[in-house]
Amino acid sequence: MDTDVHSVNGGGGPDAPGISTAMRLRGDGSCISAARHLAADFLNRAHADRDVPVSAHALDLTQLVVSELVTNARRHAPGPALMELRIAGATVEVTVRDSVRARPVVRSADPERIGGHGLEIVRALAESFQVRLEASGKRVTARIALSDTSQAAADPG
Repeated sequence: MDTDVHSVNGGGGPDAPGISTAMRLRGDGSCISAARHLAADFLNRAHADRDVPVSAHALDLTQLVVSELVTNARRHAPGPALMELRIAGATVEVTVRDSVRARPVVRSADPERIGGHGLEIVRALAESFQVRLEASGKRVTARIALSDTSQAAADPG
């Protein structure tokens, strides 16, 4: 596995710019596990060091979204890829950039199909999902809520 991690941790509270980290994804699929671990460490550090409210549910969702997006980039795009994590208000943005300048195909739901459900999962879990084509490939971004306020509102208990 060949991965480089770059961290930027500015000061000033959870809404301040600069709470981010990035990881170059090269080599085989072993970088998928490293990306999940980086996401968990990033959110745990943001919570412990910067008082960013991060629920256990958000931590689990973020790791799943990271796994799905990084898997797609490694499986469908030759060349280097980059994963970026950034705290943006009450969300964590998971962005994966790869070298293929084509929009990923989100298949319709099919419980009989084995595999090919990654983007379905990401779109179902994320507050927002965006694909932007760039000169050198594409940028896929999913935003995940850091707290469970929507769940608490739906189930007052």
